[in-house]
Amino acid sequence: MPRLAKPLPLTFQTAYAELLEQCSLDAFNEAFPEAGTFVSKEVAGKRYWYFQLPASRGQKQKYVGAETRQLLEHIKQHQHAREAERTRRSLVSTLVRSAALPRPIPRIGEIVAALAKAGVFRLHGVLVGTVAYQTYPAILGMRLPATSLLTNDVDIAQFTYVSVAVKDTTTPMLDVLKAVDESFRAVPHVHDGRRSVTYRAADGVRVDFLTPNEGPDSDKPRHLPALGTDAEPLRFLDFLIRSPEPAVVLYDVGIYVLVPAPERYAVHKLIVAQRRVGPGNIKRAKDLLQSEALLDRLVEARPNELRDTWHEAESRSAKWSNYMLAGLAGIDATVRDRTLAVVGKTRAEVPKLDLRFEDTAPKDDFDRDAAMLWASAGKQRIRCIVSRAVLEDHYGADGLGREGRIKKLQDNRREIEALIREKYLHDPVEESGTIILKTLEIERLRAKVAAKKRRVAKRK
Repeated sequence: MPRLAKPLPLTFQTAYAELLEQCSLDAFNEAFPEAGTFVSKEVAGKRYWYFQLPASRGQKQKYVGAETRQLLEHIKQHQHAREAERTRRSLVSTLVRSAALPRPIPRIGEIVAALAKAGVFRLHGVLVGTVAYQTYPAILGMRLPATSLLTNDVDIAQFTYVSVAVKDTTTPMLDVLKAVDESFRAVPHVHDGRRSVTYRAADGVRVDFLTPNEGPDSDKPRHLPALGTDAEPLRFLDFLIRSPEPAVVLYDVGIYVLVPAPERYAVHKLIVAQRRVGPGNIKRAKDLLQSEALLDRLVEARPNELRDTWHEAESRSAKWSNYMLAGLAGIDATVRDRTLAVVGKTRAEVPKLDLRFEDTAPKDDFDRDAAMLWASAGKQRIRCIVSRAVLEDHYGADGLGREGRIKKLQDNRREIEALIREKYLHDPVEESGTIILKTLEIERLRAKVAAKKRRVAKRK
């Protein structure tokens, strides 16, 4: 199948990996000043680390995280000199200017930097939405459509139980945002005017806080104590922000953040796109465009992760599965087919997808020594190849020339079209835009077509 996404050169992918490592270490060092010590606690058989400030500062503790090899290495290096900002800024510049990777507009970059400095991502807040999407080109080593990168919003999500469990807090979010722009105001929630999940500046830039709605649907805001704000509960968000990944927002010296795994983002967008009702819905179109661009790269870069993520979402409910397949119906046919092949689905499972043959005479395919019909499936035109062996072994064309084989195809066209349709819709996806009928498949396909006819006749 042809590839739409062109991978970035390895040099740029290596530069991003170096930047991510440096930002990870520097974010850790910036969060914990040198005047203090690290202490650990064991809870339910798992070790957690805290940073204890000196007695002169009240013996306060800040949550660091669960013990991992990387965390222990960061603690070990904490007393070492911090990485020079010049190196990070140079790497960001290289990735933005030379690799043409996306960066947020300065206003958005300033806000994300302030949230990071306040400890939002250290406390397991996850950057979601288009600003998170802007980090995926570097993570996956690809370029994305510019039209899918535009945004004037920042969205932050956190599990409510995580916000309670970390037992650490940032400065209240309104104070954090006012330090960036005094015009930020808390927007009263539509269902409870005393609470706010959205903060808006005078120029229209907004910051939204979200949390998964894992129980019955509710419009009531939920409090995130770790972040000092309320949050909007959203369906499907728990799937999106589970197991987030570290990333760097390419602004200034690089901002170390947490974002959803790109395969979760792609599948999540397929789902939520189906929840946006109404013709010409701009957000729905943007959801599908972002999902399509990511899937086009994920089928090659992370096929196993994509397959596992798809099956996880599918296991949640039949409705989720239906949403995902309906989402595939709205994206590029080649990307759709490559995705179906990776996740082990057939085209028949995609709603309203059918193969319709053009009313034109069969053609001779000189390159393949075969005959050819044309069909369409949605907006995609399909080349249907009938091998010479099929016509000779099953339709009496043995010993005939090209014109004789074409005539045999035309004489048996109704059955041959039925066999091609059966293969196209129900067999594992092999190639996008072309379907090849092979002699060893004929008896199996005939049996399947005959069985369906019997079932239809029985229902009548």
